[in-house]
Amino acid sequence: MAKKRVARKKVAKSTTRRKSAKPRPTAPDPLLANVKGAERREIGRVKLEVGRAGAARVKRMIYPAGFRWSRDMKPVVGTDLCMHAHVGFLARGEIHIEYADGCVVEHRAPQIVAIEPGHDGWVVGKAPVVLIEFDFEGDTIRRLGMPDAHRHS
Repeated sequence: MAKKRVARKKVAKSTTRRKSAKPRPTAPDPLLANVKGAERREIGRVKLEVGRAGAARVKRMIYPAGFRWSRDMKPVVGTDLCMHAHVGFLARGEIHIEYADGCVVEHRAPQIVAIEPGHDGWVVGKAPVVLIEFDFEGDTIRRLGMPDAHRHS
């Protein structure tokens, strides 16, 4: 007995597109998330969170794109230049610092920074800057062995 041949139909490839998967929600950026146990405030467009660590303070400062100290903070603080020392870790972004003598220093993340008092500063680019800073309030300069003003070596 002979076997019957069964004709198989060619199946045309479907021209319909697969439904694309829904984009997964992205996890919050931990560098921008609220810091547990920190005091929060905003001053001169800078988001600031402060926590204690022994005798020091640890601060996470988020400077928005377009921030410039002389425009955003000077009216709040009332001095011509920022008279604070800043010591810490630049975790994201780029900032430029200009001292009274015209010296400009560029900082790009990731970078450890030590900025002497007597400066203007601004965010470079379209992304916010995140600076993790350590200080001793009014005693930062002495306790960290920093100069009280910018000097060229």
